[in-house]
Amino acid sequence: MAVRPTAIDGLMVIDLKEVTDDRGTVREFFRQSSFLEHGLPDLGPFLQVNLTESSYGAIRGLHGESMWKLVAIASGSAFGAYVDGRTESATFGVVVTVELEVGTQVLVPSGVCNAFQTTSEEGSQYLYGFNAEWVPGMAGVAYGPMDPQLGITWPVPIDPMDPSLLSEKDRTAPPFPFR
Repeated sequence: MAVRPTAIDGLMVIDLKEVTDDRGTVREFFRQSSFLEHGLPDLGPFLQVNLTESSYGAIRGLHGESMWKLVAIASGSAFGAYVDGRTESATFGVVVTVELEVGTQVLVPSGVCNAFQTTSEEGSQYLYGFNAEWVPGMAGVAYGPMDPQLGITWPVPIDPMDPSLLSEKDRTAPPFPFR
């Protein structure tokens, strides 16, 4: 496992430990002792795990709930975008993008917004592990992923009015509140 810091405080890119033989490859999605050895936070037990299947070009998010997320691609590829939505953070408003492929994951701190766009034509599977259960109305923020002020260049051009590529919720989310 290798850990790379980013320009957002606490947002880390992780290259997974993997073992390959004639049968294929095994990757460790999470091992608490490895996280602690690398100075990463103790996420405690995951209380929810989601696997999202998305079609080519689809964008999901820019959501920053009040929970830590460990995200990874299980199949296909995606383009991840992260924005620090924590108003008290020294990196508030900083945008980081990451090419997501199988074997790469991102540790997303509570309050940092997470979005992704599927870049593989066969679609993608995006795996999320959460240290809290999502509940309607939970604390957090959401911003429009197409907000031009953020400067995110999504690699696959889309029609934002196409609900198969961008949900109504994400399309109508407010712009980022830069100071």
